[in-house]
Amino acid sequence: MSGVLHRVRGWWARTEAVSAESREVLARRWAELPDSARTPAQLLGRHAVGCEGTHGVFPQCNLTCTPCYHSADANKVRVDGDHTLREVEDQLAYLRRTRGPHGHVQLIGGEVSLLDADTHAEALAIMRRHGREPMSFSHGDFDEEYLRRVVLGPDGRPRLRRVSFAGHFDSLMRGRRGLPRPRTEAELAPYRRAFAEMFERVRREHGVRYYLAHNMTVTPSNLGEVADVVRQTLPLGFSMMSFQPAAYIGDERRWREDLRAATPDAVWAEIERGAGTRLPWSALQFGDPRCNRTAYGWRVGERWVSLLDDTDPRDLAVRTAFFSRLAGMSVGGVPSGVLAVKLARAAVANLGAMPLLLGWARRAVRRSGGIRALVRDRPRPMTFVMHTFMDAADVGPAWELLEAGVISDDPRIRATQERLQSCAYVMAHPEQDRVVPACAQHSVLDPGENAALRRELPLIQLTNRPRD
Repeated sequence: MSGVLHRVRGWWARTEAVSAESREVLARRWAELPDSARTPAQLLGRHAVGCEGTHGVFPQCNLTCTPCYHSADANKVRVDGDHTLREVEDQLAYLRRTRGPHGHVQLIGGEVSLLDADTHAEALAIMRRHGREPMSFSHGDFDEEYLRRVVLGPDGRPRLRRVSFAGHFDSLMRGRRGLPRPRTEAELAPYRRAFAEMFERVRREHGVRYYLAHNMTVTPSNLGEVADVVRQTLPLGFSMMSFQPAAYIGDERRWREDLRAATPDAVWAEIERGAGTRLPWSALQFGDPRCNRTAYGWRVGERWVSLLDDTDPRDLAVRTAFFSRLAGMSVGGVPSGVLAVKLARAAVANLGAMPLLLGWARRAVRRSGGIRALVRDRPRPMTFVMHTFMDAADVGPAWELLEAGVISDDPRIRATQERLQSCAYVMAHPEQDRVVPACAQHSVLDPGENAALRRELPLIQLTNRPRD
């Protein structure tokens, strides 16, 4: 009888809207945030602890970009499958122990398709075993045969039922097959399309679901083309478009223009121009607004619809109710039976919020063009993101002072410290028992880390993975 009761209690705990462990790690993350980040819109510490990424697992890349956030030694490190899997296991186990049962993690470091397909697939499986939803980061210059070898096992059946990939495409990249030196973003349109189409073919033939993000670095040289990239890419099947105004991080040999002339406001205005509508980003904030802007929504036909309107008090009331009642609830990767009970329990416990929810639903339908439009044009999730990284010259002294427990009196360095403390994207260092903000990783830690990896994994000869 005691065994049965134990199993029932375990099942009941799994169907809680928000687990006790999740509440604990969220409270800890909220306590770590600086006062400047504790806003009514803040997701960190209330609904999520933030995104995660790997580091030092495969630094090498076979394209060159201007700018490049990797240190000069990155391409002098051998891609080694055993090293990759060992590091992914150690880093993900640490993230699971310290940041809770659920999260989103990026398999990133160099060019992911330089990993052999089996290593790539196993790394993603490790991430899932640690409760993470993984995303592979790539320049997208790999063949469909490689994708099939990643998602299908030796028997030809799917070994991965769902994959997430971020493809980075912009005219600042050099060495892409068929287009080694693009002059305009328009020249990359066929490559963006081909990337998305190969995932759709694999889905149709093998049932492997996918989530695709489109990444683009923005400098003054391609700022004027951002709107056209948005218009051309929206119909292709990507669920996220992410833009990164360039920063002075990484290989100094690749800094060839006044990168900061492409301001965040200017970049966001071009994204909105391409989307054909205002993209309200202040209703939900992920970290520091000086770092991240995110507009959550969906696309119905040619219309982009916002999840929340940051100028509508009724939508902001829905946000407040969500944070007070359901923040921290995770549905990704949950078995369907457990998910059904979890949602049912959440609904029963929050019947008082139903009028707010129904009001939001009516507004969302109206913004989508009505029921007829929703039936005719199936809604598709579409998120717009902008990540503004910081310059290494600011991050270095700001991080050094934070390590010493000192908050700077210099307004510029103090602002950098606040952004580091509220970073929404971190990397694990199990050997130091801590996570590190991505800007600190790239600005401060990468050079020494890659120099050590160069000694540990020296190149026998500088070769790229044979093209499929």
